[in-house]
Amino acid sequence: MTDVQPALAPIPPALRRRRSPRRLLAAWGFGALGILTLVAVWELYKLLGPPDGVVIGDTRVLPRTSDLAMPHVWDMLARLGEPVTRSADALPLWVVVAQAALVTLGIAAVGWLVAVAVGIGLALVMQRWRIAEWGLLPWIVLSQTIPLIAFAPVVRSWGSRVEIGAFEWQDWMSVALIASYLAFFPVAVGALKGLQSPDAIHVDLMHSYATGWWRTLIWLRFPAAVPYLLPALRLAAANAVIGAVVAEVSTGLQGGIGRILIQYAGQASGDPEKAWGPIFGSIVLGLVAAGSIAILGAVLKDYRRVEVNT
Repeated sequence: MTDVQPALAPIPPALRRRRSPRRLLAAWGFGALGILTLVAVWELYKLLGPPDGVVIGDTRVLPRTSDLAMPHVWDMLARLGEPVTRSADALPLWVVVAQAALVTLGIAAVGWLVAVAVGIGLALVMQRWRIAEWGLLPWIVLSQTIPLIAFAPVVRSWGSRVEIGAFEWQDWMSVALIASYLAFFPVAVGALKGLQSPDAIHVDLMHSYATGWWRTLIWLRFPAAVPYLLPALRLAAANAVIGAVVAEVSTGLQGGIGRILIQYAGQASGDPEKAWGPIFGSIVLGLVAAGSIAILGAVLKDYRRVEVNT
């Protein structure tokens, strides 16, 4: 039997070299412009905004412009280099934030891996049997309406009762499970859309060669799903970080960035710049998690004609 090539042919190397530098420069340029715009808006409002904020009726729709409510951006950045406390052996704030971010990143990575396995598994089942799609997809969508802040303590309570031989459930596993719960949705939906994306003529060609479902999946459906999967995986990575941070706050897990977010927020009245340290750390953490999917995108670059946002 003649081997059937993937439906998506690789991009010619010359075309890829011609487009790549310009697109990369544009991406970095727009990213830097967005950050500078945000800083400019922050400082402009702090300079021109009313001290008590913008109040409509009895509702404050924009914050106060005092240093306690809105520190200067350069003050917040300078605080990152100062010791976290007044103790002589205290570490700089950015080091403490980085250590906590690494803990959360590791937990979020475990949750992301679980989410990818579950999401792609569900997509395969739904693509293989249409009745499974009718039965599962509404529940997958409905699952995302459950508030994590209420769901997290329940998961921790259930997990604390799990004991299988010498295995004992750890608190970080509850956080990883919650992160995977938030992250599996875009993977399942994106993978399903991608697996269903091949044209009918390509599917008929595989049938004409008497190719089975598994070989069709490997040679046709998975390559065709790459433009759908990569954005879904990036969104899942960001969702895993969000889920891990929220779960750390809700379960009280020590060591992660969610815990110091709450801890430093309680100290904001005396040290407002310090409270923004873990916020910056969470932002960088989300960017690192989502940006790391670029490594996978580089491996699959031959099948990335156009990424499709689902």
